[in-house]
Amino acid sequence: MPKVRAYKIAAELDIEKDEFVKRAAEVGVSLRSAMVGIDEEQADLLRRRLGGNGQNLVEKRVAGGVIRRRRKVATPEPPVEEPVEAVAEPPATQSVETAAAERELLAEPPAVAAEAEPEPAPETAPEIAEAAKELAAEPPPPTVPTDREVAEPARPVRRPVRRQAVETANLREQETLARQMRGNVRMQLERRRQLVEQQSRIQSRRRRPVGGGRRPLPARERRENILKLGGPAPFQELARQLGQRVPELVRRARALGAELDRDEFVDLETAELLATDLGYEFQQTTSDKEELVAVSRDVDDQELVARGPVVTVMGHIDHGKTSLLDALRQTEVAAGEAGGITQHIGAYRVDTPGGTITFLDTPGHAAFTQMRARGAQATDIAVLVVAADDGVMPQTVEAIAHARAAGVPIIVAINKIDKAEASPDRTKQGLLEHELVPEELGGDTICVEVSATKGTGLDKLLEMILLQAELLELRARATGPARGNVIEAELEKGRGVVATVLVGEGELCVGDAVVVGTTYGRVRALTDERGEKLERATPATPVELIGLQAVPEAGDELVCVKNEREAKAVAEHRIGERRRAAMTGRPEPMDADQLFAQLDETDEKRLFVVLKADVRGTMEAIRDAMLDLSTDRVQVEVLQTGVGGITESDVMLASASNAQVIGFHVRPEPAATRAAEKESVEIRTADVVYELIDQVRAVMEGLLPPKQLERVTGHAEVRELFAIPRVGTIAGCYVADGPIQRSHLLRILRDGVSIYTSRVGSLRRHKDDVREVAAGLECGIAIENYKDVKVGDVLETFVVEETPDTL
Repeated sequence: MPKVRAYKIAAELDIEKDEFVKRAAEVGVSLRSAMVGIDEEQADLLRRRLGGNGQNLVEKRVAGGVIRRRRKVATPEPPVEEPVEAVAEPPATQSVETAAAERELLAEPPAVAAEAEPEPAPETAPEIAEAAKELAAEPPPPTVPTDREVAEPARPVRRPVRRQAVETANLREQETLARQMRGNVRMQLERRRQLVEQQSRIQSRRRRPVGGGRRPLPARERRENILKLGGPAPFQELARQLGQRVPELVRRARALGAELDRDEFVDLETAELLATDLGYEFQQTTSDKEELVAVSRDVDDQELVARGPVVTVMGHIDHGKTSLLDALRQTEVAAGEAGGITQHIGAYRVDTPGGTITFLDTPGHAAFTQMRARGAQATDIAVLVVAADDGVMPQTVEAIAHARAAGVPIIVAINKIDKAEASPDRTKQGLLEHELVPEELGGDTICVEVSATKGTGLDKLLEMILLQAELLELRARATGPARGNVIEAELEKGRGVVATVLVGEGELCVGDAVVVGTTYGRVRALTDERGEKLERATPATPVELIGLQAVPEAGDELVCVKNEREAKAVAEHRIGERRRAAMTGRPEPMDADQLFAQLDETDEKRLFVVLKADVRGTMEAIRDAMLDLSTDRVQVEVLQTGVGGITESDVMLASASNAQVIGFHVRPEPAATRAAEKESVEIRTADVVYELIDQVRAVMEGLLPPKQLERVTGHAEVRELFAIPRVGTIAGCYVADGPIQRSHLLRILRDGVSIYTSRVGSLRRHKDDVREVAAGLECGIAIENYKDVKVGDVLETFVVEETPDTL
């Protein structure tokens, strides 16, 4: 016998599967699930007991679903329908959904609940409503009850209330779905609108402003209104901070009197005028990159420890400088040099019972001056080697001048006393001519007679060096970031950049990130003068350093930083500063104007001179005349005098000492001219003594600060005050006498007493910005950095005029 699935019977009876299984068990048919198969006899039983004969179900397919209606079965005694109001709760055999639907139906108005066949809402499902009407109008077909149906009393027909509730629930479900679809459509439209608005805002932000007007800035930048510069800057940088286009800034700069092209750098004074003209406040800042290497020199005395002295050996060629140093450190350095002459700078340490001494062996004094020209004051004591058989020679005199310019004490080592023609007394007499008076003659210059070949007097020389170092009380910071100076550097094949560094303070370790001038790197290896590897170097220790990116210059300062990234940033910043100085026409070395500006910052004015003449007699006369020009306000100091042309050594000495080179009846050599251009040293020459003296007097007067005279330009009476948002208080004034100019200084007078001095922030006539307002007119004045102006105050404008001072 064929079987049918139980869930199909449940679908015919419009009963949920789980509910169908439960109700089938109540009538005696046990089902594990709705998926099991049952025979036709069990199916007929379930149809009769749970919903009547399944063949009496009439279906009509319409758009939106299927409507089933059961034909009425002729029964002997049709059950009387109970009033709707009498139904208090659903029968036990009904499902939970059916009971809920009936409760909702009972809550409807009585007119709706009393109808047997409800009419669906036409606005939601018109096809379903028409199909329901057709089914209701169709007469039921005649049925003949079977023997089984007659024998068994028919179940009462289910009340139409259940069918009405189910159809109402279906309609409400469709309405809910429709509302959800409409909500989804609205949500998509809203998201699309927001996306379009966001894209339009991004495009408007990227769009460049048209015209020369000021570009609108974000609120945060608009509140600051501060132009921050650390030095001369290009127009592009000013345009970025001021919110202006470059052509507009160039036009404004030319209107202010600065003839600049768009590719040139703008000086600080012009940048301040542009900022004031646009309503910005100017602020000069320092570079944050240089702050990374700004190791504080103000340390506690407890952190300072005693260190050994650094000694520079100087003197005339072939007077025994390297031989003396070779005897001190007991090595054959001179044997390895070409012709026995030192060809490079060396740094060596000598251990003595009194401590360690670091010696710098230099070829003459050129490298010593080069280091001083770069600000490397690494030498504590200068040892001047003078041969007893030659006496004082020209390079000896130059070495004396260099040591005095550096301000270091001089110890004279009179060498070669073992020779037969040696005369130490004659050498000391020659030193007297250059104001080096030995101690045995009542002076303060230590003179030691030595012999480098015999080893005579070396112990006494070391003892005098340590005694002089003890008087100097040399101390340095032994911990923390290292700081030192480069003595020499070169590029070696297989090793890369090798730099000889003298550590001045701190501790230099392998792996430290360092900045050296305009290059940087990480310390990969440290070796001493004997080639032994070191893990760290303490103050006054010379080491060879490997790991720099490029070859530094002699005298460059070495500073340790936190990491290699900061070191690279500092080096790139310094390269940019040098490039900017070259583009602005301001060389890095100090010229005469910069020298005067630096000297203006100090109370003590000194003019350093390197004097060269054709004959000694004229040279001495000119020197005395220069010294006679000295006053209490400006002092003249002659660093070096000589007979002959101006040499490269004279220029290097002037560069290291910020001095002027003056020549009488002499001319500079080609090498000296090139060095003067490179180092920005000014050379003055004359053939008449009075002209030369007048030039020196003019330079001395240039060192004096100019006289400042104040000149009042106008007065304006405050008659009304206006509070402008985001601007401040504007004083409505009447110009009593003038004109009042925007670039002038301003003094506020209240009851005849000056209470504040500032400058004119902005000047307006009606609604226009103007540069000046004549007497008898009204104007609006904004006072820079002052808002407490009152009605009745008098604004006095003035300018400060400078006139050169004279001796």
